Amino acid sequence: MSQTHFGFETVDEAEKAGKVKGVFDSVASKYDLMNDFMSMGLHRVWKAYTVAVANLKEGDAVLDIAGGTGDLSRAFARKVGPTGTVVHTDINEAMLRTGRDRLLDEGLSLPTTICDAEKLPFKPGTFDLVSVAFGLRNMTHKEQALAEMCRVLKPGGRLLVLEFSKVAKPLQKPYDWYSFNILPKLGQWVAGDADSYRYLAESIRMHPDQATLKAMMKTVGFGHVDVHNLTGGVVALHVGIKC
Repeated sequence: MSQTHFGFETVDEAEKAGKVKGVFDSVASKYDLMNDFMSMGLHRVWKAYTVAVANLKEGDAVLDIAGGTGDLSRAFARKVGPTGTVVHTDINEAMLRTGRDRLLDEGLSLPTTICDAEKLPFKPGTFDLVSVAFGLRNMTHKEQALAEMCRVLKPGGRLLVLEFSKVAKPLQKPYDWYSFNILPKLGQWVAGDADSYRYLAESIRMHPDQATLKAMMKTVGFGHVDVHNLTGGVVALHVGIKC
């Protein structure tokens, strides 16, 4: 059986999905609160920048992968208007339910479905935009997921990948200290779960850096890929165009 990474741990591929599910089942109810604490609110700026770069127009069709608690789905829905479509998806039911309930509380009823990004249940050329925010690093077969995202895009459509990435060298030591010393303690204090946030720090280090992810996107069919480093590379937004 093939093996893969779960943070710094090496596990059988068949085990990873269950382990990732356990992480997000545990943190779903406190996910947004923890995002505010661990990023000092910067996740809202990163997402707002992503929405600006998306440059959506009325009537566009959008697929939000790993949409979780619905931040991007909500923002995209406001841009595409009543004639557009935003499909809110996640592989984790607890996260998806939390997001769906939030959206309904705000008067937004969006198509919502559990789906695996490595096997998207949509026809080729369905969407103008596909987004995945802070979800790609948890996927076992990233190239397969990226190829699926390319498949469901219309020609000229765009993929936005917002993800933790490799920080600039001067920030590396303080960032590592914060990630492995403070982040698990915050997780224990706010969400009652230090281990899930220790996994978060480890999964970031195992994720491809900016150049590697750009090359992966080009390999699966994106003709042009731009990389936007945010907050010194703590996060990067990769923008791929399907040519």
